[in-house]
Amino acid sequence: MDIAVKVIPKSSRTELAGRLADGTWKVKVAAPPEKGKANRELCAFLADHFGVPRSRVRIVSGETSHLKRVRIDV
Repeated sequence: MDIAVKVIPKSSRTELAGRLADGTWKVKVAAPPEKGKANRELCAFLADHFGVPRSRVRIVSGETSHLKRVRIDV
């Protein structure tokens, strides 16, 4: 399954912050947006949320953007 995600880095904690009007998931991550730290934390959070191994979650597009397309193989 592919989902659109808006990432808010450097938050106080990592959490699902709801959905936007277009269905995009809004996720706050505690990690800063440097050297892929926020991306790794996002993938780990989504893997835990969906109950799949981390290896089944990957960013398809938007590596350096706040808006990302994430593929989760369930």
